[in-house]
Amino acid sequence: MKQIEYNRQNAIAYAKQWAFSRNPKYYNFDSVGGDCTSFISQCIYAGSNIMNYTKDKGWYYIDGNNKSPSWSGVEFLHNFLIENKSVGPYGIDEVQTNMEIGDVVQLSFDGKSFGHSLIIVNIENSHSLYGIKIASHTLDSYNKPISEYDFAKIRFIHIQGARTY
Repeated sequence: MKQIEYNRQNAIAYAKQWAFSRNPKYYNFDSVGGDCTSFISQCIYAGSNIMNYTKDKGWYYIDGNNKSPSWSGVEFLHNFLIENKSVGPYGIDEVQTNMEIGDVVQLSFDGKSFGHSLIIVNIENSHSLYGIKIASHTLDSYNKPISEYDFAKIRFIHIQGARTY
């Protein structure tokens, strides 16, 4: 297996282009629980250009009815990125101050389960949630400070790269 670099500029360029609209290549999940994690997966795909087609445990999108749970599910995306030892993007849980543009943020509103995914598009000050700006769907936004969200818990996923054959 070959390591490939995660292209952070491509990921945030995609986020900027599609933050306030929907790419017609992908199903819009707004009416069935939210489009946030699908949008973040699209951004990660723009930065990695590789999917993992392993049934159930992979990370892929063919159409709205043929996709992995990790493509559009918050917890499933986290688990895939953290546990992936095969093809596709992979990452680690990381602290706020080590984040880079193109990395993923997930929020829990009830303090129990995580229910919203965001992508970092700008960092003005990594020590302040006001200084870390994100893009997201469901509540469409671009260059919005994380501090504007009312959440109980937060986690950060640093994308380390991707693997291909």
